[in-house]
Amino acid sequence: MAEEEFPSLNQKLVSIPNFLGTPDHAIAQAVLQNFAKITPQYPGVRAALDPTVCDAWLAQLSPLLDQWFGAAPRGWAMQAWYSLVTTAPADLAPIQRLPHVDGTDPQQIAMMLYLNSAAHGGTAFFRHRSTGLESLTAETYPRYAAAVQADYGRTGLPPAAYPTDGAPHFERIHVAEGTFNRAVFYRGNMLHSGVIDNAAPLSADPREGRLTINAFFRPVQG
Repeated sequence: MAEEEFPSLNQKLVSIPNFLGTPDHAIAQAVLQNFAKITPQYPGVRAALDPTVCDAWLAQLSPLLDQWFGAAPRGWAMQAWYSLVTTAPADLAPIQRLPHVDGTDPQQIAMMLYLNSAAHGGTAFFRHRSTGLESLTAETYPRYAAAVQADYGRTGLPPAAYPTDGAPHFERIHVAEGTFNRAVFYRGNMLHSGVIDNAAPLSADPREGRLTINAFFRPVQG
């Protein structure tokens, strides 16, 4: 297990290598799923993780989440999916060509478990140049959104490709390597993007594509 501090912000990324004892079993289970497009933002398809698996993971991870990101007095809630990036770069909507956040709530923790051996990588984190923001909250989001609109109003829409270095309006500040069977945890309001090779195939076969299990953890509200 390793913790990585972000030097410019008091942010933390935690990784666990060899997260699953039998990752091949998880891939075999993914093959059996009925993947579908669930949200317009995600550039691919997903299938929900078995609730019993979520319960088992949550029991093991909750004490660690408390340690890493602050205690949740009423415990943690979890949602998780098998995910496959399948949208060709040419078919990306403009919003999908930019770094994004999973929400503006800093208490929401994201997990990415990398289960692919394809050419695609892990997760990159970014700073927005004109605002200096690396994460978004409900308070900072309006300023960020207005600045991004102004940025691309001057330079035109971003090219039809997955973000790489973020230029010209973003700066890539960190990359979590997508090592097979490695899980990484971070606050979901940080600007980030999958590291997708724009020249490599994006297979819809879980055995060949960029397969991940991604999860969100939130403190249970009273």
